[in-house]
Amino acid sequence: MIAKLDIDQQKLYDKDYLKWTETTVEKLRISDYSNIDWENLMAEIEDMGRSERRSLESNLVVVIMHLLNWEFQPDQRSGSWKGIIAEHRRRIRKSLQDSPSLKPYLEEVFSECYSDAVEQASAETGLSIETFPQLCVYASAEVLDSNFLPDLLSDGMTEN
Repeated sequence: MIAKLDIDQQKLYDKDYLKWTETTVEKLRISDYSNIDWENLMAEIEDMGRSERRSLESNLVVVIMHLLNWEFQPDQRSGSWKGIIAEHRRRIRKSLQDSPSLKPYLEEVFSECYSDAVEQASAETGLSIETFPQLCVYASAEVLDSNFLPDLLSDGMTEN
């Protein structure tokens, strides 16, 4: 009986994910622990954590890339760039509010995200990768600060 139950749960998981989640939640609600697909449930919970981290990284790369674009292409600045920066900062803030344990992770992956952002900024702008500083000149607090936009110093004057 148990083997058949395991096979049925695996089939459900593979064929109808939504139904599997609904069935699993219902079994948890009624404390039917012996009929829960524990293996897939644990895998899903682990994936949720990985997904949260990937989302944070992705949003961080987008913010940094647009800050680089803002700084190194001042003649291309637009409200659209500001909007993208604001949106992805909002997403990061929301993630950190929902999961404060992501804050140390943000610091851990910050330099890797910067490298990814430089690569993407170079690809999008056509600027040489050497145009951008090898190490991030923005602090993580600045990247997340809704009032921060970098200005490239040229001829001793700050662009606005």
